[in-house]
Amino acid sequence: MIALDELLRQMKELDRGDLVRWVENRWVLPERRDQTWLFHEVDVARVELILEIRQEFAIDEEALPLVLGLLDQVYELRRQLRRVCDALAAQPQEVQAAVKRALPRTGPER
Repeated sequence: MIALDELLRQMKELDRGDLVRWVENRWVLPERRDQTWLFHEVDVARVELILEIRQEFAIDEEALPLVLGLLDQVYELRRQLRRVCDALAAQPQEVQAAVKRALPRTGPER
């Protein structure tokens, strides 16, 4: 975990007012301890993502909740797909082969 002031020192491009607004908007969810916020690794990654989206794609704060929501959905779908793949990998070979046969082919049509 990293405290608010340390996070601001490490990320020179991060503005305190922006970060406070992101926390108030619940785009970043640090832990509150006494009078400070403590940012877990996932929070720091979220801050880096928001900074990158704003800089690389020129997304304004009005559109940011939509973009973050869509990215959250993509990440959740990836987690669910990983769980399905892990469950499939634990199945007997004949079950795996049957699932592979049942899946539609991907890629260019031949």
